[in-house]
Amino acid sequence: MKSYDVIKKAKAAGRNALTEAESKQILKEYGVPVVEEEVVFSVEEAVAAAERVGYPVVLKGLGSRLTHKTERGLVCLNLQDNKQVREAALAYCPAGGQDLEGYLVQPMVYGKREFVAGLFCDHLFGPVVMFGLGGIFTEALGDAVFRVAPISEVQAGMMLDELRARSLLGPFRGEEQARREQLVETITGLSRLGMEQNEITEVDINPLLIRPDGSVCAVDALIVLGERPAAGAERPPVKTEDIARIFHPHSIAFIGASGQLGKWGHLLLTDLVTGGYEGEIYLVNAKGQDIAGRKVYPSIADIPGKVDLGVVTLPAAQVMGIIPKFKAKGIKYMLLISSGFSEMGEEGREVEGDLVKAAAEAGIVILGPNTMGIINPHRKFYCTGTPVWPKAGSIGLVAQSGNLGTQLLAFAEREGIGIRAFSGSGNEAMIAIEDYLYAFESDDLTKTVVLYIESIKDGRRFFTAARRVARKKPVIVLKGGRTEAGNRAAASHTGAMASNIKIFNAACRQTGVVIAEHPMDLLDLSAAFSSLPLPKGKRVAMLTLGGGWGVVATDLCVESGLEVPHLTDDVIAEIDKILPPYWSRSNPVDLVGQFDPALPLKVLEILVKWDQCDAVIHLGAVGRAYFVNNMIKSVSSADPNYPREFLNMGLEREATGEKAFYEKSAQLMEKYGKPILGVILLEDENTKAVTDVAGSPYKGVAFLTPERAVKALAKMVDYQAWLTRENNRDEGRAS
Repeated sequence: MKSYDVIKKAKAAGRNALTEAESKQILKEYGVPVVEEEVVFSVEEAVAAAERVGYPVVLKGLGSRLTHKTERGLVCLNLQDNKQVREAALAYCPAGGQDLEGYLVQPMVYGKREFVAGLFCDHLFGPVVMFGLGGIFTEALGDAVFRVAPISEVQAGMMLDELRARSLLGPFRGEEQARREQLVETITGLSRLGMEQNEITEVDINPLLIRPDGSVCAVDALIVLGERPAAGAERPPVKTEDIARIFHPHSIAFIGASGQLGKWGHLLLTDLVTGGYEGEIYLVNAKGQDIAGRKVYPSIADIPGKVDLGVVTLPAAQVMGIIPKFKAKGIKYMLLISSGFSEMGEEGREVEGDLVKAAAEAGIVILGPNTMGIINPHRKFYCTGTPVWPKAGSIGLVAQSGNLGTQLLAFAEREGIGIRAFSGSGNEAMIAIEDYLYAFESDDLTKTVVLYIESIKDGRRFFTAARRVARKKPVIVLKGGRTEAGNRAAASHTGAMASNIKIFNAACRQTGVVIAEHPMDLLDLSAAFSSLPLPKGKRVAMLTLGGGWGVVATDLCVESGLEVPHLTDDVIAEIDKILPPYWSRSNPVDLVGQFDPALPLKVLEILVKWDQCDAVIHLGAVGRAYFVNNMIKSVSSADPNYPREFLNMGLEREATGEKAFYEKSAQLMEKYGKPILGVILLEDENTKAVTDVAGSPYKGVAFLTPERAVKALAKMVDYQAWLTRENNRDEGRAS
C-alpha cells in the first residue's frame, strides 16, 4: 500500500495519526532507513514473528490511538525468548484496552547514540525539518537545528555540522562514524514528504539510532495528520516602480502641517527643509495660517501644482476621509505617519483594513501607517520625525521600529556611513518587508540591504525574496522578538506576532541572510559589507602595535571560525628587512612599538599579497591622534615655552599618516581583492568607523574593539561561503 492509500485509509477512518507501522512505511518510501519489523494481531503470531526476527526482540503495542506507548507500558525491550514475548503480549491486553489493535515485533537495535528528526508546519514558512540530539536529553538540552523545506543535500549536511553535539556523529567509544549519507537522506526525505504530502502536519522520529557500525535506523516514528496552519491572507505585491516613486518625489504636500514645535506636522517639514530638499513643498491645514513663512492651503483641492507624495499626520479617524481627495487631486502615494491603526488591536486592524481597501480602489499606495518617515539622501529628501541627515551612500535600511531606525540613522551620520534610502515601515498595511527587498534588488545604487524586523507577513515570499536579493547583494537582518518576552513586546508594538526565532534564523541561513545579534551589529556589518571586498576564504593575517591585542584578536578569530595561519618563510624574510631583529616572527605581526608611520604600510602590503591570507586586520595602526593631543597638552602645560609650531607638526604628521594608510589600504584592496579592516587605537571627537577614499570603490573601515572587527569579518566570510555554495549549485544544475 502506497503512502497516498495509507493516508486516505486513515482519514476515512476519522484518524488524526498513523500507527507506528504505517508511519514507518511512509518514511521508508521517502528514503528514511527504518527498522525491519512485523505487524501481528495475536499473542501466538507475536511469538512466531519473534522467532522469525531472531532474539533478542522488541515488542510494542500497536493501535491508531496508541501514540504514547511507553507511558502506557506498551514497549518491552530486549526480550530473550518465547516465554518473555508471550508474557509481554498478554500483559498488553489490559494495558492497551480497546486501543490495542495488534503488536509490532522488531529486532533489538543497539546503539549508544540517539538522535531525533522530524517535520512540522510553521504558520509563516510552512514545512520545517528538524534534526537534533535525541533520547532523554532531547528537551533538556534543546540541541536541534532547523531548515525550511525544500532542503538540498548541501543544506542537510550543514544541519549536521551545526549541531552542538556533532562530535557524536564521528567515531565514538569504539563505534564507527555515523553514515552521513543516510542522515542526509533522512533529512531530505522529510523535506520531500513535507512538500508533497499536504495532509501530514507533523512527523516525529525518536530515536534515530546510530548503530555501532555507523548505520542509521529509525526505531520509532509517528506521523500526525490534519490541516496545516493557514497562511496569512494573501497580500498583493506592491510594484517596485511605485516604491521608487515614493522615494523620489518632485513635490510633497504635508496634510496636517503645523506651526507648533514638537508636532509631527512641524517636525517633518523642518527636517525636510533643513536637509536641502529641492522640490516643491505644499502645506495643508484647515486653519489656513502661514507656517515657517510658507503659504498654507486650507484643503488639498486648493494646492495649485501637481503633488507626487502626500505626507499625512492627521488623526486616524480623519484619514479615510482624505482618500477621495487624494484621488481627485491625482495624488497616488501617501506617507501615512498617523498611528491608531492595527497596532492598537482588533478594532484598529479593521479600520486599517478598510483604509487599505479604499486606497487600493482609488489607486493610492500607502507607506505606513504608524511610521517615523522615510529618507533618500541622494535626493536631499529627509522626511522623518528626527533631526538627522546622514550622507548619501549605498545602504538600504528598513526598520519596523521607527525609533530604532532613526537612532541607527543618527549613528550612521556620526560614523560616516552612507545611506541609500531609509524607511520606517510602520504597520506595513500595503508595503511590506518583502516588497522592499524586491525594490532594493533592482536598485543599482543599493549595494547592501539592512533590515530590522519584528514580524513578517508572508514567510514564503520573504524566503524567496531574501534568497534572490542575497545572491546579488548582502542582506543584513536584526530580528526583534527573539525571546518569549520579546515576542510579546513585538506583538503589542507592531500588531503581529513574531515568528519563532529558530525557524526565522534557519530561513535566514538558507537564504544567505546575514544575521545581526545586536543593533550596533547592523551598523558594523553594513560598514564592512558596503566598504570592503568580500574575502575569498577564512585565513586572516594581522598586524598590531601590541602583543596583547594580537593574542585577543587571534582567540576571537578562532572562536569565530576563522583561521590565523603561521607565517611562511618568505613572508618572515621580507618583514625581517623592515622590523628590528626581536620581532615575533609570527602571525599576528607585532610592530614592537615602532611608531614610524611608514612601517605599518610596508608590513600591510607584505601581508595582503601573501597567498595564504584572505583578509587583513590591523590593530592600532590608526587612531593615535588622541595620544598626540594629550602629549601636546602635557608638554604645553609643563613647558609653556616649548615651540607650538613643532608640536602641531606632530598632529599634522599623524593626520597625514592616517590618510596615507587608508589610501594605501584602498589601493591594496583594489589590487588584491582582499578586505582590510582595523581597530582604532583610541577614539577622539573625529573618529569614524568609515573613512572615504577619493577615487576608490573601497573605504577605510576601523572599529573601536577587536571583537567588532572580527565579528564583521566572520560574517563576511560566512556570506561568501554561502554565495560559493549557491554558485556551485547553479553550475551543477547547468551541467
